[in-house]
Amino acid sequence: MVQTSNEMRDELLLSVIIPAFNEERAIADTIVAIHDLGLPSYEVLVVDDGSSDATARVAQAAGARVISHPYNIGNGAAVKTGIRAARGRVLVFLDGDGQHDPQDIPRLLAHIPKYHMVVGARQRGSETHLHRDFANLIYNKFASFLASFRIEDLTSGFRAMRRQDALRFCDMFPNKFSYPTTSTLAFLRSGRSVRYLPIKTRYRIGKSKIKLIHDGFEFFVIILKIAMSFSPLRVFIPVSSFLFFLGLGRYVQTFLAYGRFTNMAHLLINSSLIVFMLGLIAEQIASLRLERGDRLFRPEDAEDYSAFNKFAESWNRELGES
Repeated sequence: MVQTSNEMRDELLLSVIIPAFNEERAIADTIVAIHDLGLPSYEVLVVDDGSSDATARVAQAAGARVISHPYNIGNGAAVKTGIRAARGRVLVFLDGDGQHDPQDIPRLLAHIPKYHMVVGARQRGSETHLHRDFANLIYNKFASFLASFRIEDLTSGFRAMRRQDALRFCDMFPNKFSYPTTSTLAFLRSGRSVRYLPIKTRYRIGKSKIKLIHDGFEFFVIILKIAMSFSPLRVFIPVSSFLFFLGLGRYVQTFLAYGRFTNMAHLLINSSLIVFMLGLIAEQIASLRLERGDRLFRPEDAEDYSAFNKFAESWNRELGES
């Protein structure tokens, strides 16, 4: 009997997706470390984003399934290609530059039966650069305000999620380096559950592809775009409040000085009301964007993903015995 594509896809429980661009020095060690975990029913999928070195050849020799872009499109584009090509019901994403420890994968998988996405959050003791730590702190605070949820590591690329949820938001991911930001806010604002687990990272092997100022501004714009897509009032209300109190302050100042209500104060207060009403309309549009019948929690999820619990338990036992 010939299997359909869906039946072939269901044969795997897990896909480990590694977006890579010029990572020939580190990619093999990462893949071998994943194979050494003894994961249940899995594949390692490397998406080579137009590398000019031997990344694709080295990855394939190490035992990964490789998909190559014809030229460099971007980290997010590689992630999207991986999501669409993956055959596993659960997807794990990590970088191929050696900064993530594959031995943390079982820890993430243990929580997949209960949470839609599990993220490895970099903790103290991780080998990171000070300027990026400061930038991440600002992004985490801003995103936490927008999502009404404490976000511990907005830009971490080490995360696990169910494939059906990844496909739900895949088209929203930008082609560059902001897919962790987009996926985090999209999951949270759509009512999906997110869990953070502490991890420690190492310094990457090779040169970073992220440009701090350019990509940092892009991250900020992405946060605003996702907030506008799922919870626009979190953006409109602060702007409206600022204009209102600025106009009120201007009115008090001119009334005390000249005894009259100036056009500038009138304009600012009217603008605040217009911005607030636009926010209400945008909130209604955002609610309509979510699919009807989007079932977030199902009683059968715990049973469907129980294999990951069993694997994590056996893995922890082996660590305790060694």
